[in-house]
Amino acid sequence: MKQKSITLHDVARKAGVSLITASRALGNPGRVSAATVARVQAAAEAIGYIPNLLAGGLKSRRSRMIAALVPIISVQQFLPTIEALTEQLDRAGYQLLLGQTGYDRAREADLLNTMVGRRVDGIVMAGLLSDTQAGAHVRAAGIPLVETWDITENPFDMLVGFSHLDVGRAVADYFLSKGWQRVGAATGDDQRALVRRQGFAEGMGYDVPTAVVPAPSSVGSGRQAGAELLRQRPGLQAIFCSSDTLAEGVLTEARVQGLRVPEDLAVCGFGGTPFSAHIAPTLTTVHVDGARIGAEAGRILLERCRGETPAQSFIDVGFRIIERESTRA
Repeated sequence: MKQKSITLHDVARKAGVSLITASRALGNPGRVSAATVARVQAAAEAIGYIPNLLAGGLKSRRSRMIAALVPIISVQQFLPTIEALTEQLDRAGYQLLLGQTGYDRAREADLLNTMVGRRVDGIVMAGLLSDTQAGAHVRAAGIPLVETWDITENPFDMLVGFSHLDVGRAVADYFLSKGWQRVGAATGDDQRALVRRQGFAEGMGYDVPTAVVPAPSSVGSGRQAGAELLRQRPGLQAIFCSSDTLAEGVLTEARVQGLRVPEDLAVCGFGGTPFSAHIAPTLTTVHVDGARIGAEAGRILLERCRGETPAQSFIDVGFRIIERESTRA
């Protein structure tokens, strides 16, 4: 026999208050006394009442849900962004709905359309919006969207990120300052990684030898990329890797081949992941403040959800190279 669901009427009866008072105590507690709020909350807890958030959302036209789309949930560089975003939203009474695009544009479009259908209050994307039709649906629904972890002169709506082209150029400048001319790149095949590789080649002034592996990269694919580069170009002085995980694989391959790091081969990663400071040798990396990206994205998105206009809707968080043992002569 199907169990009868517990309703707000049951809570009001248990607390000895009217239905409207029970509703206000749980949904708008500022309009009733603290003692009444406490009594109604105690009654709701005692009988196991769970508010119908969907019904409340239909009335207020707010779902209290924010969607975040990331390429791969397990990629370490995105985790601080998701954590900071979650904390920011939680303090404001919002929940995060997480979607994984898998570096697949068709899947990204499907997820965006699903989020529009669910009437989320906002969307945060790791990367730039690539599907114009899905973007049109987002715009037509009036859903604010923040692009992150990248930069463009023409953002869809709001943006918190940095220039991957500038990252590559900065690493090239760093390598040149060390006197390294025979260099290579190990990169994932995703668009942002390839842009970093482009900036690196431009900064070096020639088309650097490159090993490309499928995204997301791994220690195994890093070993594969390192072996390929060392086979193609014996005598390489330094390798720029599109992720710290890829760089760890290159370091492992260098050790297997009997190369000293950095004396025989220097290695630089990207992402500033926590493990980069604790492997041996410690890894030089391009650090990006992922937590700040999440916090800033959450802040400006919540401002829009409140009907406000953010003072800054385009935020460049920049980046910095952290030098460690893998490139320190």
